[in-house]
Amino acid sequence: MLLYNNIPTDLDRYLGMITIVSFFLAVLISLLVRIFLSFNVFLLFAGCFLIILSSVYTYLVLTADARAKFVDEVLPDALQLMSANLRAGMTIDKALLLAARPEFGQFKDDINEVGKEIATGKEFSEALLGMTKKIRSEKLSKTFQLIVTGVEAGGELADLLEHSASNLRQQRLVAERVRSSVLVYVIFIFSAIGFGAPMLFGLSSFLIKVITDIFAKIEIPVTDIGRKLPITFTKITLTPEFVNTYTIISMIVTSIMGSLILGLISKGREKEGLKFIPILIVMTLVLFFLVRFLIGKLLSGLFQI
Repeated sequence: MLLYNNIPTDLDRYLGMITIVSFFLAVLISLLVRIFLSFNVFLLFAGCFLIILSSVYTYLVLTADARAKFVDEVLPDALQLMSANLRAGMTIDKALLLAARPEFGQFKDDINEVGKEIATGKEFSEALLGMTKKIRSEKLSKTFQLIVTGVEAGGELADLLEHSASNLRQQRLVAERVRSSVLVYVIFIFSAIGFGAPMLFGLSSFLIKVITDIFAKIEIPVTDIGRKLPITFTKITLTPEFVNTYTIISMIVTSIMGSLILGLISKGREKEGLKFIPILIVMTLVLFFLVRFLIGKLLSGLFQI
């Protein structure tokens, strides 16, 4: 992941630094939470430590995927420029160096590096495939593998680059059409998790609290008439605190699973939905407590009567 993110840091040093920082952050967070909530401090520490480490790795994964996504977008233009330079009579290394434009971002540095390696005597196939080890892009890896195979089979490099660029553009158009067709499902799932679930949970939890309070105040006298009633009243063991805890856990789990489904539907990969997890969790919890507060303010007087 460090290689994919172009971070020039020693792996052992990076892991040691992240572990130490995560340890002290977990201790600090667990002590602060322990002041306000009566949770087990050791469980808090273990949970915070794992969450911080997972967050760092998730950040590296998402950053690497974002870089790969940008490379996939500019790759057809880069291949088209390389092909045009080769048709103009330039050598392979010079065609690559001149195709490295500033608008390609970090991909410009990777193209320059490949051009310099070819200029210093490195084989074209080895230098080109070496770029795929630094960018986490399946599309880039397959495209360069096809180009190298075509060159080794005697194909013209300029034609291979041009056809590859054309095929990549066609694939992008198809992907955009598919993405637009599933947009309705993405909106529906996001709305159901972010708005529907917390509103229904907020209403139901408030009603359970009201029903529990009402049943707790009802007293049926132990008489012959009371025994002959077709209904019986027993003690309710379901507490509002248990309902709230279950609701919060349910909404968090639903937000996590729903985010993965959103990533799978919209982008074809579950990890693309990781960025939706904090948004959905915060949205559902805030809306849940807001609905409970508003319903309590509106109906509390009625039920007190």
